[in-house]
Amino acid sequence: MLGKKLVTAQKRGETRALCLGLGMVACSMMMYFFIGITIVPFYTKSVWTTETVCKVLKTNIKDKVFCPNSEDSEDEEIFPYPCLQVWVNLTASGQEVMLYQTEDTLEKNPKCSYVPDKLDNSKDVKARIETIANNFKKYQNFPCYYDPGGTQSNVILSRLYPSKGLLFAFLWPTLMFTGGCLIIVLVKISQYVSVLSAWQ
Repeated sequence: MLGKKLVTAQKRGETRALCLGLGMVACSMMMYFFIGITIVPFYTKSVWTTETVCKVLKTNIKDKVFCPNSEDSEDEEIFPYPCLQVWVNLTASGQEVMLYQTEDTLEKNPKCSYVPDKLDNSKDVKARIETIANNFKKYQNFPCYYDPGGTQSNVILSRLYPSKGLLFAFLWPTLMFTGGCLIIVLVKISQYVSVLSAWQ
């Protein structure tokens, strides 16, 4: 009687462990799919792949421009901000090019190096842009990214999705997938050992 209870409990434990392993594998596959349709296209689309050193040549803040937003024209009238332009010397080619914060900045407004987040207080926006301009004047040399293919003549300060960030994004689903597969393998080994012991 006790033996039957032990066998039943063992089977229940194996079933739960097997469901856990399959669930982890399924979740990891969903995470892979989500990363593949969100982060990977942005990473492969970016042409600014080579890191170099940029030297600041000049920075200036132009009059206020409107935040470009084709979907909502009302925002263009509500959210004007000072336009910061930073020109740098690209050490890889010696060219004078314009610097942008990220790839997204160029798409939002190609006239400005920095596009601030929408803030209700225009003084805070102005103070932030002035602080960024002063930092560029203070730190003349810094790493930046350029397009080795030459399709884009400008440079960016940082990539939205660098190689390390992409590897980190794939790390968690990989660990979950490996753990799920390991649980399934251990359950199958346990079942095989149980059947072999019963046969002997």
